[in-house]
Amino acid sequence: MRVIAIVNQKGGVGKTTTTCNLGAALAALGRRILLIDLDAQAHLTFHLGVDNSTLERSMYEVMTGRASVAETLVQRAERLDLVPSHIDLAGAEIELVSQLARERILTDALAPCRDRYDYVLIDCPPSLGLMTLNALVAADDILITLQPHVLALQGISKLIETAGLVHSRLNPRLRIMGVVFCMFDGRTTLSSEVLADVSGYFSRASDGQTLMAGTRVYETRIRRNIKLAEAPGFGQTILEYDATSHGAADYRLLADEFLAHESDKAPKPAAAAAPSADTVAPSPPTPPVESPPSDAPPAAEATAAPHEAVPPTESPDAADASAVADLSAGAVPSLSMDADATAAQDCPAPASAADEGASHGPMAV
Repeated sequence: MRVIAIVNQKGGVGKTTTTCNLGAALAALGRRILLIDLDAQAHLTFHLGVDNSTLERSMYEVMTGRASVAETLVQRAERLDLVPSHIDLAGAEIELVSQLARERILTDALAPCRDRYDYVLIDCPPSLGLMTLNALVAADDILITLQPHVLALQGISKLIETAGLVHSRLNPRLRIMGVVFCMFDGRTTLSSEVLADVSGYFSRASDGQTLMAGTRVYETRIRRNIKLAEAPGFGQTILEYDATSHGAADYRLLADEFLAHESDKAPKPAAAAAPSADTVAPSPPTPPVESPPSDAPPAAEATAAPHEAVPPTESPDAADASAVADLSAGAVPSLSMDADATAAQDCPAPASAADEGASHGPMAV
């Protein structure tokens, strides 16, 4: 079982939409998927058509130790289960402030499910608080959803800094697996510039930091599509609401690329061992040396010089780590156009629902 936290502390960048529809696409490909709604706004729960007002247990009870994951499961479709959320989860951070090892609550809660699912996708809240910290400690990988907009870049450095602290102190297996662009419009110059900056940064950073080793910017971009905004209102995934839409096609392609990336990370078989000295074919016999003419002075008898061992070639120096200084130092990727360079502030969960999947405004098809 692999646990993947879908994270970005900025709201409205496609976390909930991606969690829901990527999970549905993976389930359609035969994978056993568990979706976890870790946001007190409960947008993922609403997106999947679950009325949390009728539920006796939710993620709040799991985080406060009053219920197990198995007791809160809602089977949403074949091979697709959900742990729903509730507004009560907003008060869990205050209740847990004095509890020891509170950052490992979700890790312990998921332990009994390890053999039941192939992937667990966690929809994180738009903040870097205790709920997101629990997701990062429990996760094997981070998937960042990003809108191709200057403001969406502002929090990346802080997110990477937080993930680095979790990686070094609490969860050494944590990796940033990739970045998915949502609401992408390739016709605009801004989208292309943001894509180029982010791709360049992660291609350099993946060579110098363990946290970002193998990080990729996914080739599949989730295009702007009105069907993706309409689907939550019907409590359906995009595959259920309109399987022929651009949104459904994009998430199917993303699921295929996701699984291909997972297979690329699988251990490769060991290369065949070189033949031993006993099995090396003998060298061909040395042809006889012709004797010199009688009037020439006798030549010294030629002796075969022994082969000298070639000293091992020194490995090249380690790659220059200065290439990763841009974001890890707190700076965001620079764009070729003028942009507001005001330092980013964390985005706490808004009091009103800032819907990532259900409350999008009108968007172009």
